[in-house]
Amino acid sequence: MIRDAVGVILAGGQARRMGGVDKALLPLGGTTLIERAIARASVQVADLIINANGDPKRFAHLGLPVVADPVGGFVGPIAGILAGFAWMRSERPKARWLASFACDCPFFPMDMVQRLIAKAQSERARVAVAESGSQHHPVFAVWSADITASPEEILVKQGLRKMDDFVATLPNVRVRFDTDPIDPFVNINTPEELAHAEDYIVEQGAMG
Repeated sequence: MIRDAVGVILAGGQARRMGGVDKALLPLGGTTLIERAIARASVQVADLIINANGDPKRFAHLGLPVVADPVGGFVGPIAGILAGFAWMRSERPKARWLASFACDCPFFPMDMVQRLIAKAQSERARVAVAESGSQHHPVFAVWSADITASPEEILVKQGLRKMDDFVATLPNVRVRFDTDPIDPFVNINTPEELAHAEDYIVEQGAMG
């Protein structure tokens, strides 16, 4: 566990390809996607929060703070990152890193935060992003507390929506993760992908 890190699980998407259901609460491997993400993220950071829009009471049983996007309109994961920063600055002002996770990726590495922060510190970068195979995954990243961007500046004045565009504004590095036996950042966007993930969990064991 990194004691000066706060984690934010991004669960604010609209899940159009899943029929608009609350993807975070979909069942997988005897639990839900959000509960699975919490189990994998909570051992990596000192504090964990959920970024989600709508009624926060649906997550009350999880016992974690729930923070909504700082602007309306479902503008994407950048808003969730900035919501995490706002909570961290208010509630954990001594924290040095914000780690971000997506709730719809059920197999993300349990050593991710440690590896990303180590790389960022060694390269003096403000952001370290995970990559696997031929892809990078800017939603899975660590962000330095020195980043002072405000929602108004990033989302309103600059109008940024793509994570790659946001990352490109900051000194950044990438860390490669192995894809054997499965890409740890595979995400669930369709019922078929959910079924494949269920099959993999059955084959590999509860945590995958």
